[in-house]
Amino acid sequence: MPKSLSQALFLSILTLVCGCSALAQSDSATLRSPNGQLTVTFQTVDKQGPAASGQLTYAVQFQGKPLVNPSALSLDLQGQRPLGAAVRIEKATSSSEDETYRLVTGKASEVRDHYNALHIDLEEPAGMGRQLVMEARAYDDAIAFRYVVPKQKALRNFQLTQEHTEFRISKDATTYALELPNFRSMYESEYVKLPITAFTNQGGVASNILIGCPLLMDVPGVAWMAITEANLRDYSSMYLMNPSHSWAGHWLESRLAPQEENPDLVVAGALPHHSAWRVLLVGAEPGRLVESNVITSLNPPSEIKDTSWIRAGNTSWDWWSGSVGPDGKPGYTTATMKYYVDFAAKSGFPYMLIDAGWYDPKDITKMNGRVDVPEVVRYAAAKNVKVWIWLSYKATDAQMEEAFPLYEKWGVAGLKIDFVERDDQGGIDFYYRAAQEAARHHLMLDFHGATKPSGLERTYPNVLGYEAVVGLEQNKGGTRDNPDHELTLPFTRMLAGPMDFTPGGFDNATRDDFQARSVQPMVMGTRAHQLAMYAIYQAAFQMVSDSPKAYEDQPAFQFIKSAPATWDESKVLNGLPGEYITMARRSGNQWFLGSMTNWSPRELDVPLSFLGAGKYKAEIYEDAADADKNPKNVRVHEETVDRSTHLKIKMATAGGYAVRFVPVKD
Repeated sequence: MPKSLSQALFLSILTLVCGCSALAQSDSATLRSPNGQLTVTFQTVDKQGPAASGQLTYAVQFQGKPLVNPSALSLDLQGQRPLGAAVRIEKATSSSEDETYRLVTGKASEVRDHYNALHIDLEEPAGMGRQLVMEARAYDDAIAFRYVVPKQKALRNFQLTQEHTEFRISKDATTYALELPNFRSMYESEYVKLPITAFTNQGGVASNILIGCPLLMDVPGVAWMAITEANLRDYSSMYLMNPSHSWAGHWLESRLAPQEENPDLVVAGALPHHSAWRVLLVGAEPGRLVESNVITSLNPPSEIKDTSWIRAGNTSWDWWSGSVGPDGKPGYTTATMKYYVDFAAKSGFPYMLIDAGWYDPKDITKMNGRVDVPEVVRYAAAKNVKVWIWLSYKATDAQMEEAFPLYEKWGVAGLKIDFVERDDQGGIDFYYRAAQEAARHHLMLDFHGATKPSGLERTYPNVLGYEAVVGLEQNKGGTRDNPDHELTLPFTRMLAGPMDFTPGGFDNATRDDFQARSVQPMVMGTRAHQLAMYAIYQAAFQMVSDSPKAYEDQPAFQFIKSAPATWDESKVLNGLPGEYITMARRSGNQWFLGSMTNWSPRELDVPLSFLGAGKYKAEIYEDAADADKNPKNVRVHEETVDRSTHLKIKMATAGGYAVRFVPVKD
């Protein structure tokens, strides 16, 4: 057989088996998802088009339609020309993977990790002859790629001043974008609905607007897509910006958070060095993105061998209500904390969280006399409740090696670390160091004032949560947390991973009656709306935010007591960002359903085809007939259903609907 013919035959077989097509010394390499609907092509181009060497680009298609037009890829290394601007493809190696792994907590307990992959070796044909590797994966619901700078004679180390990853979207998509003021934030802002072009030329003036990840977009007639990242170890977080300065420019480019200690660099380290994964979640409907487990799949397996001490669960919490005690008055004392422990024990919650104020500001190993933490821990242990405690980032960073063993000795279960406010390389390093040191001392973690998740919880499953959201705490100061915002979050912030929104407010108010207040806050929307959050918002350490008296003798509280904080399976049944959503999640043989709407009342027909065989008792918590005027009112009733049943969901303005499905024994 002639050499050219045998080569062509090999390529055809490779394409059929792995969904990949590539040849050494070619100007392109193509990768397809297992189902064939997603395609990414890497290519080298010059001013005339495809070339044997030139600027490295990638392009993405979904169901045969352009999604991302050819977009440049390069790295700016200190004192050198961009790496990736003048390279050729030396070799492209394909592979595939199809395995399952287990998560300790998350939206699924068992995840199928199924993808096709490319390993592309690139080299500069002139000059220093520097080398670059691109690694890519194509999943049925995502494209992911990352840069790898291998060890080589031409480079001594890795000194990155900026990464230039372009996202040239095929159309001026409608985005749901997290506008942030700078690289030192807590990701606590709104997701604004605007075209990509709005971020570059506002009012006719060239604009540079920083956008945090994940960034959701609706590319008309093509797909829903979100841009985010995974596995940030030894790297810096990616933000996005539209640099076109043109009213017709609908493209974005990466911006990495500069080092706090040396702003001229974003990442420094030894070779080889790889970037974080650049992730494009893709689906025909926005709900498909919410269901994806790609972020954890792109992270290494657990580094904790024995995870038996790590447990998801609901927690009582003193801070949101204002540390209100049994007398209805605020009191940050040991007695108040025991009151919240009693509430957790009575409700069947595994945890109680002591928030800020218990330690000496100069030393987190010393108490300040307001709350005796070891005493509360001892008291809670007798009632089968474990205690978490609050810490600040700076004190934790300085003292974790001394403090964590002490907390383990006290019997503390976990730490809420607050006000991190950075995700440059040093900030990301803190998350990993804290997770590793905490694991040594059997401590779980919940990061507040934090960056968004990127899959660290797979490698260190003792990390149960992140805030990085405008949450229920905003009701203490204003109206930033509202039903429009709450219906955007599942499709935006929650794509990245666990979200500590802190739901459960039971002083439910209409928009007209709502008043912001610090002690015993109100919440906008109906009580059923708050209940539904426990089936929709993913949080392995889930707050039950209100005071114990708020839940006393309230039948609707039963749904919160029943709801798990981690899941075996999750499905999005319907929804649109900012409008409405219905989710079903399974825990063992039980299913939980939550549905929420924005300020618009809504009726939905929801088939229960996700249920298993046989009959189920449906415990239903829905807006009462007068909930639009009296939002605390919930109708609680039971029905017998099966997988052929359709629920007729009717929600009031800012309303909700929550169901627990329990199999009926024969």
